[in-house]
Amino acid sequence: MGKQVRQVTQARPVPAGKERRLTRVGRATVAGLRALGGRSIAMIATALAVVLAVIVTGIVLSRHDTRPPIPATRARHYTDTDACLLTDHQGINGSIAATVWRGMQDASLRTHTRVSYSSVTGEQSTANARPFLNAMLQSSCEVVIAVGGVEVKAAQETTARYAKVGFVLVGNGSGGSGDSGSADKTVTNVSWVPTGDGLREEVAAAVERVVDAQR
Repeated sequence: MGKQVRQVTQARPVPAGKERRLTRVGRATVAGLRALGGRSIAMIATALAVVLAVIVTGIVLSRHDTRPPIPATRARHYTDTDACLLTDHQGINGSIAATVWRGMQDASLRTHTRVSYSSVTGEQSTANARPFLNAMLQSSCEVVIAVGGVEVKAAQETTARYAKVGFVLVGNGSGGSGDSGSADKTVTNVSWVPTGDGLREEVAAAVERVVDAQR
């Protein structure tokens, strides 16, 4: 039987000259760090962190997003014409006022007219409705829509003094809350819209006619 010989790999010794160079480099590094002090080492570490952050940011920004850009929402461009609605204390929550408001919004889509509304709070009387109406007229409302008994009455009393304003009054125009009175016979800036079926469409058409006439 042949004799088996186990070979053991031994680590090669580092040459003496190379070992001395490594030792000198290590000592020099340690000495340099000691000379810098804690504050300098911290500054170097911070600088390295900043450089690393810049590199990472550059890599992220360099990636191209293949997704199509989301188009910006087109803002509606309004004209300088304002149509203002005067309602009772319920605002546009009342059934008739809500329908009138939707008709005004329809007209706004087609004419680019700004629309707004104001509710008469407090006592529901013609005298109390006048300050709310006057505020509309003083804020340059070119079209005034009134819905409600006292609101329509207050608007009727004002039509002759504001000939350049177009008034759209919601009612039957004869008797009750829609009584046009003698003043409406001498002015041409008043349009009556009856309540009932088709109110929304009638209001939209009336507002559009007034806006077109003022342009």
